[in-house]
Amino acid sequence: MTSRERVLAALNHQTPDRVPVDFSGHRSSGIHAIAYARLRKHLGLSERPLRVYDVIQQMAVVDEDVLDIFDVDTIELGRAFATEDRYWHDWVLPDGTPCQVPIWITPERDGTRWVLRSSTGRVLAQMPDGALYFEQTYYPFLDGVEKFDALAEAFAESMWTAYASPPGPIADGPEGTNVFIEGAKALRRSTDRAILGLFGGNLLEVGQFLYRNDGFFMLLAGEPDRAHEFLDHVVEYHLRNLESYLGKVGPYIDIISFGDDLGMQTGPQISPAMYREFFKPRHARMWKRAKELANVKVMLHCCGGVRELLQDLIEAGLDAINPVQISCRGMEATDLKRDFGDRLTFWGGGCDTREILSRGTPELVRQHVHDQVRALHHNGGFVFQQVHNILADVPPANIVAMFEAVRTADGRQTLPTT
Repeated sequence: MTSRERVLAALNHQTPDRVPVDFSGHRSSGIHAIAYARLRKHLGLSERPLRVYDVIQQMAVVDEDVLDIFDVDTIELGRAFATEDRYWHDWVLPDGTPCQVPIWITPERDGTRWVLRSSTGRVLAQMPDGALYFEQTYYPFLDGVEKFDALAEAFAESMWTAYASPPGPIADGPEGTNVFIEGAKALRRSTDRAILGLFGGNLLEVGQFLYRNDGFFMLLAGEPDRAHEFLDHVVEYHLRNLESYLGKVGPYIDIISFGDDLGMQTGPQISPAMYREFFKPRHARMWKRAKELANVKVMLHCCGGVRELLQDLIEAGLDAINPVQISCRGMEATDLKRDFGDRLTFWGGGCDTREILSRGTPELVRQHVHDQVRALHHNGGFVFQQVHNILADVPPANIVAMFEAVRTADGRQTLPTT
């Protein structure tokens, strides 16, 4: 099988020739730039510019040589864009490692922190000294002044929606539209990897981005009519963007990725009843429209313990869920596979990043990955990915052990010794 065929077989609940592997195919399956620099050195690879495409999470562009070493079957649509040096400028990681960031993002030094500003000059995010990520500092609707018919302006003042990763602003405007389409075509021609298009379409999280978590929870619980009005405007905004997005690149992607972190360590952030009232019909509407517009599978990035919501997500039209956070209550791999594995693809759950990948030995990592693959791979419906991104402190030997274990779990040879 080609990589694309392998991933699509898994999504269609057919047993592929081997376990399909995702690494950096989307913004929650990648690696912190600090860990990536150490990984390249550990693998003995030649030096290349260290590029951080997602400045908020400090995520590295994973180079083709690493994708090949680890037999990665996925690639993100953004990899087709901003590849030239002119789109990058120099910066430095929290540990002092030189790197590059996109030219449309300029972190500024402000006392004992780095900050990111909006186009209006407002500080939207900060990374204090000693931190490894940026954190949100401004919430446009927190003060109770809402403009539901001007969501674009609000999004431009919120950390998670203000800063684009590639293709970024180069795909905006009339000329950018052609760049976007031609870039997608070129990537499709150049690779047999499954291509993921990152769309977003967040609902619960958009409320949290704009109102802050506590503010949006209070809106949902205390003013449901106003919450419905807000979410109706959000869905219409997303649908307009979805029509435009898939109208341009729909023929060239295989999976469209939506996002909504619905879970916590102990279970869902909201009750199943609240999910059904506020979010299920709106998810269903967006996911149905995506499938009408293009021949794509729908994946939802959804952190946390969400077992209680899986049946509703399936009924809403979901094909795959990521990252399958197996350390949360109710997210044990064997039980999930038994109860939902014939209807939902588990895109993740391959290795726990919170404890085992970060703090375990390579031997423990290998055994853990073997166990997870055995639990999830049979009869398709599984794409290997570690649980969320590889963090900055993960030892490179553990990363190699993880990908090596995927190979040995299905009987293939191990990675080259380095």
